[in-house]
Amino acid sequence: MSNPLFNLEKILDIEKWHKLQDSLALVTKMAIITVDYKGVPVTKHSYCQPFCQGVRKDAVLSPYCQKCDARGGLEAVRLNKPYIYMCHFNIIDIAIPIIIDNQYIGAIMAGQIKLRDADPQLEQIVSRPPNVETNNKFKALEEDYLALPTLSYEEVSTTAEMLFHLCNYTVEEAINKNTTIEMYKRALAREIDQPSSVDSLSASDRTYRNIQAIQSELSSTLIENKIKVSKEIRSSNPLLQPAFDYIYHHKSENVTLNEMAKVCHISPSYFSRLFTKETGENFSVFAPRLKIEWAKQLLVTTDQSINQISDELGFCDAGYFIKTFKKFENLTPAVYRNWYQKHDAEQD
Repeated sequence: MSNPLFNLEKILDIEKWHKLQDSLALVTKMAIITVDYKGVPVTKHSYCQPFCQGVRKDAVLSPYCQKCDARGGLEAVRLNKPYIYMCHFNIIDIAIPIIIDNQYIGAIMAGQIKLRDADPQLEQIVSRPPNVETNNKFKALEEDYLALPTLSYEEVSTTAEMLFHLCNYTVEEAINKNTTIEMYKRALAREIDQPSSVDSLSASDRTYRNIQAIQSELSSTLIENKIKVSKEIRSSNPLLQPAFDYIYHHKSENVTLNEMAKVCHISPSYFSRLFTKETGENFSVFAPRLKIEWAKQLLVTTDQSINQISDELGFCDAGYFIKTFKKFENLTPAVYRNWYQKHDAEQD
């Protein structure tokens, strides 16, 4: 369950991405780093401020920074938008989620700045008990603290939105490009393997056939990439396994987060945090997505009507089922079934 649909390090040319990250950090006056869905950095920091460098090198203070990063990322996923917060030194940071096809695959962590204007009641997500040792360490770094860049809250929020749209667009385009290149390579391989009789075709005919093959396979891959085999769900976190077992064995029920927390004998808030960390998605997104994956299996393996599938999976009515299906797949159940049957016939 921990594996996301997409892997940032495989999607991106990290060297080129880091150059973009450096440029964005320079323009926005913010330190920036990119992390995967587990919070593990996939790039180095761009323009990490001397104060934060000193804090992150300290064995006592660094764990608080890591907790801030982890909490900020989870909140951004929960909100499905950039989350602006204060770290344990009351410095402004931003967690910017990268979400493709409702799948959380990583985040941009930006910030290391101070606010110029009045405090807009931002949350300090990790508190650090004051003591003499940490106070002395702060005094040693106080000059660097005073030199931190200062921005207005409006500048911070505008920058957060810009980074959110830019980075999500860039990653999505990279996924489409990689898929297209892979399809082109397969088409070329097929041409090499074709019988010699095909040589009699004109160059334009062969090109046209290759383009058709690429388009067909690209469409297939973009849909099939989202299809998860309908097997029992195994969680890497044993606390969550009872919930996954219940969901799998009660496909016709519309379970809630509170109900699943009770099944796991933990609080709803703790369940929500664990669930998001485990799957990279909010429960409110995961549950309907899973039903749609089951619906796709029924659409291609049975002759059940749309109404029957809707009823079997516990949707209130077929109209809501179609609306939910289109939200995740960008096409209706009927179009999906027709496309799959046509594609399957062409393969035969």
